[in-house]
Amino acid sequence: MILCLEDFEGAARRRLPRPIYAYFSGGVETNASLADNRRAFSEWGFVPRTLVDVSKRSTSTTLFGETYAAPFGIAPMGLSALATYRGDVVLATGAAKAGIPMIMSGTSLVRLEDVAQAAPKSWFQAYLPGAPERILALVDRIATAGFGTLVLTVDVAVLSSRENNVRAGFSTPLRPSLRLAWDGICAPSWTFGCFLRAIVRDGMPHFENSFAERGAPILSGSVLRDFVARDHLNWSHVELIRKRWKGRLVIKGILSKEDALLSREHGADGVIVSNHGGRQLDGAVSPLRVLPEIAAAVGGSMPVMMDSGIRRGTDVLKALALGADFVFVGRPFLYAAVVEGEAGVVRAADMLATEMSAGMGLLGITSLDELGPHMLRPLK
Repeated sequence: MILCLEDFEGAARRRLPRPIYAYFSGGVETNASLADNRRAFSEWGFVPRTLVDVSKRSTSTTLFGETYAAPFGIAPMGLSALATYRGDVVLATGAAKAGIPMIMSGTSLVRLEDVAQAAPKSWFQAYLPGAPERILALVDRIATAGFGTLVLTVDVAVLSSRENNVRAGFSTPLRPSLRLAWDGICAPSWTFGCFLRAIVRDGMPHFENSFAERGAPILSGSVLRDFVARDHLNWSHVELIRKRWKGRLVIKGILSKEDALLSREHGADGVIVSNHGGRQLDGAVSPLRVLPEIAAAVGGSMPVMMDSGIRRGTDVLKALALGADFVFVGRPFLYAAVVEGEAGVVRAADMLATEMSAGMGLLGITSLDELGPHMLRPLK
């Protein structure tokens, strides 16, 4: 029985091969940041008001001039099409039907042009290639496809230590082996409904959008994925992109108010406070813990968004009360797509919005603008 977002995970785990589930569910090293992303929400309690007419409450909000049904969207998740057939398209079209934005990941197995065509208001998230000419070529391709919002992820200077991937037998590209074959046999609905279906209909999936050109195949015994060096990248590369990119530019992976201020200084239109879902620096602070100081530093001059750890409508309300203008949710929407496809994405969005609406009613508010830190108290 699926009654909330977290219920989708158990159902998806039963359908996915062990290494595929491990890739999506895990963090890095000890999973300290992954766990703290949830813990941070439990450390705040609500102070509700009573006897308030909340019959006309609304979860709708406006971001970058667009009105959305709720103040949340779908965060970028790499390799979504490895979890469910054409996963990026499923997430994008489901989000469009639900009236929320979806951010397509740069480490995707579906061409960005296909997603832009299926859901034109989707956003695109990019990791910077190492060389300026490759950066500009990718930016031009994204613009030509018709995306209006570019999300630049900046917390990946070096590769993280995802030990859980190694232990589960996951790699990119996947290496053919008896162990991998057995994992596929143990998950027949995924093998036939996702992986083999993709090969038969579309050919071997490749990394399609890391660069302007096509990347490595997802399954290979010899081909290596192009992990370009990013440890030299700096704010001058953001300036380069800002001069070339005419749409909205959002910087994702911000955890300090200093970097939020630098983002604004270098022409960003918004920031996403994020620790990459606990998948980069283990021990990095939960975004919710630094959200108030970042909102105080740049809030009002640009939208302050956040992701990582949100599972309930009350989590969304807490984030908004602490200064977020908008939030993004990742894994639960992908699990919903694994279980029920596009309908699952719409259902997950409705669940989260319904929880939000109930929370607003019990808090005694009718508009998201009424939320603020005065409605919260620390529990520790």
